[in-house]
Amino acid sequence: MNRDTDITALAERVLSEARARGLRIATAESCTGGLVSVALTDIPGSSDVFERGFITYSNEAKQELLGVPADVIRTHGAVSTEAAMALASGALARSRADMAVSITGVAGPGGGSAHKPVGLVHFAVASRAGPARARHESFGNPGRDAIRVAAARTALEMLLEAIRC
Repeated sequence: MNRDTDITALAERVLSEARARGLRIATAESCTGGLVSVALTDIPGSSDVFERGFITYSNEAKQELLGVPADVIRTHGAVSTEAAMALASGALARSRADMAVSITGVAGPGGGSAHKPVGLVHFAVASRAGPARARHESFGNPGRDAIRVAAARTALEMLLEAIRC
């Protein structure tokens, strides 16, 4: 990953603020392949906040490991708000974390379509303390690595926002 100090600083803030509130975090990553988990666990002492991470790249893994309903994938696709919400909820349900973030998208260079182009990424944060939130971003097509890093950054920003609420 071509990670910069920006992502490291963001991960440090996520860990610090979660730690101060006694919160534990889980991740459910698809197109980022674990980059959010790496950003968090690269920081010494992260084990008191980072509970676990799921890398669910295939549709089968999303269903088997996180309980994403086959109907969600069949009806909306793996790259959708519905799938992101199900991934985050599944990670929360299958962990001891207080909140979970999910990322699912099209990092490219292939795999995109007119409806779901390369660079489209859906995110969700689920929390035991409140309602889940979702959003999506269209990062364009600056290349696979750039999309994955931008998605990891966005997921960390969403976690930080959820921690502060």
